[in-house]
Amino acid sequence: MTSRTEKHVATGNDKDKAGHRARLRKRFLRKDTEALLDHEIIEYLLALAIPRRDTKPLAKALLAHFGSLAGILTADAQALLRFDGLGETSVAALKISQVAALRLLREPVMQKPIIGSWQSLLDYLHGDMAHLTIERVRILFLNSRNILISDENFGDGSVNETAIYTRQVIHRALELGAVSLILVHNHPSGDPSPSKQDIAITRDIAEAGRRLNITVHDHIIIGRTGHLSFKAKGLI
Repeated sequence: MTSRTEKHVATGNDKDKAGHRARLRKRFLRKDTEALLDHEIIEYLLALAIPRRDTKPLAKALLAHFGSLAGILTADAQALLRFDGLGETSVAALKISQVAALRLLREPVMQKPIIGSWQSLLDYLHGDMAHLTIERVRILFLNSRNILISDENFGDGSVNETAIYTRQVIHRALELGAVSLILVHNHPSGDPSPSKQDIAITRDIAEAGRRLNITVHDHIIIGRTGHLSFKAKGLI
């Protein structure tokens, strides 16, 4: 069902809007997409969900509020629903675009040894976590060929609040038959610098893993503008 905010009121500009959308559509079909502005991408996505409304002003308002194309697509669905002019149909259109993008990024991570496709892993993690407004801790469990067995969320909040216990992590690795793992979490502040707590937890898990022949390859912190690798920084 279309929400009240998504209903269209007919105006004399309908033909102009239809012509504008047709031109956008042709640019997509011709693969003439490099020159598309971010608001045009959002505008066209919204036009698919709200076909009889001028969605350019709404697209520009969303960019102003969420800061970027990535900020819109990764925004929480409830935050989008609270935005004036959006309803369930249009929010679903935006979120399915995020899902599709993440599936594309995730595919090489799932099919190849992670250690040999490190940049693909970083691209996937950045796409999934860089714009989260909460801190999320996840663990990637790997088999003897460094292929992903399971990608699991170990809690939302802060590292302190989520209480990532060494025993739980190692126990789960043993349950899955994993021989190695990668710790990952994001910093909503955007700064991927590790805290003392980040470093202490990582070293505790790495030490416990060594006793049971489970290797902690790395701990990656994702920020909006980049990432930090504990291994690269000599912290693990």
